[in-house]
Amino acid sequence: MTEKHISYIDTNELVPGSLCNHFLIAMPNMQDTSFAHSVTYICEHSSEGAMGIVINNPMPMMLHEIYAQMDLNVSPNEGHQPVVAGGPVQQERGFVIHSSDKEWHSTLKVSPDISLTASRDIIVALAEGQGPKEWLVALGYAGWGEGQLEAEIAANSWLTVPANKDIIFNTPFEQRWTSAVAALGIDVNLISNVAGHA
Repeated sequence: MTEKHISYIDTNELVPGSLCNHFLIAMPNMQDTSFAHSVTYICEHSSEGAMGIVINNPMPMMLHEIYAQMDLNVSPNEGHQPVVAGGPVQQERGFVIHSSDKEWHSTLKVSPDISLTASRDIIVALAEGQGPKEWLVALGYAGWGEGQLEAEIAANSWLTVPANKDIIFNTPFEQRWTSAVAALGIDVNLISNVAGHA
């Protein structure tokens, strides 16, 4: 985690039909191993591209390992939550999706309820028990260039549905893909050849 600010896309330039604050759900036949059966929370989507965090790929790493790397002193009972692999870009960099009850050094408010922060201060606050009410720590993110995400959706690689904070913060990792698909109101066994927007 570094103090360096994220270079956020200008959210004032949102494209019509922006998928910001939506889930991007990998189709069952997704071949890319980085995204197979993934659910990605889209934090930015504009004419310049898109950025999101995969929310259902826990790593064999616990949060206390990040605390230790940052030389933060915490009690032995803290930090036993898993860290997720947020995507293939900048995998050494930390991102926190969290409830919007507090703001930090580089907080991007994605929706009235959900924010994204990538500055050291939120990790320090989490270690001290002073963090936001709900949160998910990720290493790395998923990114798409101009028009790339739209092309992938047109090619039936993804399904989209408005995000649900309960899936992000409270649903077990192994149930998040199925829960996100269920929000579409269709049978998961019937979607292999179906794509589109909810």
